[in-house]
Amino acid sequence: MTIETSTAAPETTAPVEDRALLVVRDLRVAYQSTRMFGRKRGVEVVKGVSFHIGAGETFGLVGESGSGKSTTGRAILRLIPSASGSIEFAGTEVTAFGRRTPLSYRRDVQAVFQDPSMSLNPRQPVSDALLAALKRHGMSSRAERWRVAAEAFDQVGLQRAHLDRYPGELSGGQQQRVAIARALVLKPKLVVCDEAVSALDLSTQSQIINLLCDLQEQTGMSYLFIAHDLGIVRHLSDRVGVMRQGELVEVATPEELFTRAKHPYTRRLLGATPADHPEGRERRREVRAQWARVHALEEELSDPA
Repeated sequence: MTIETSTAAPETTAPVEDRALLVVRDLRVAYQSTRMFGRKRGVEVVKGVSFHIGAGETFGLVGESGSGKSTTGRAILRLIPSASGSIEFAGTEVTAFGRRTPLSYRRDVQAVFQDPSMSLNPRQPVSDALLAALKRHGMSSRAERWRVAAEAFDQVGLQRAHLDRYPGELSGGQQQRVAIARALVLKPKLVVCDEAVSALDLSTQSQIINLLCDLQEQTGMSYLFIAHDLGIVRHLSDRVGVMRQGELVEVATPEELFTRAKHPYTRRLLGATPADHPEGRERRREVRAQWARVHALEEELSDPA
């Protein structure tokens, strides 16, 4: 099936250099692949992507598997190198860091991945993930590290008793809350959420999404929220970018994207998404609201006051 192309520029907002926290310009990422007889060639998976994220803003990045959205996030996190282009964070050119990434950048830009085990050691209590991060970033007092870790657990709705538990003793939703606490403990300015709720059931998704929204209101941090679920991205994002085959084909507000999508691929993506059906959207909202009420009641009953 042939997908029509569009000549419209994907980024249609006003110039952002004076106010954006993160500015990505013409980012390109290539992977090396080995061919027959040992020959290697670069396969470009991100092809000239440009977007920005303002302070306190959530930018959603959606697309099919293989579209390059997660690779874009990993390049921003400096988990993989970029081939060319610019990544500017808080006025500093990230691609100029060289092979060693400053601890200050590691502190300010954190990540929450789909699999919490990426930040949790199954052989250690979950507290170790938070305590190690705090120690690495200069907090020498063990008592102070425990205090900050306990406060982070309070923030994400976990009991302090959970600090001594192992990952295998926690549910998937609790493990993801620990991963979020680990990201928050360093007070980052930007959190890259890469499919952070896609492995969770619907009710747990609702709790984690509401938690992310609440934490953003409390701290003012920004999110790059990478997902394939357009319904979730619509609920969370201030603006949404749509990726296809390594290119950013459209950027718009959720309202514009879901009601007046410009690019043919975006319209096809929306048409193929069950969550785009009105009944599906209403059911999703109903379930999320129900579980939010249950969660609020549980907190009220557990409050000793």
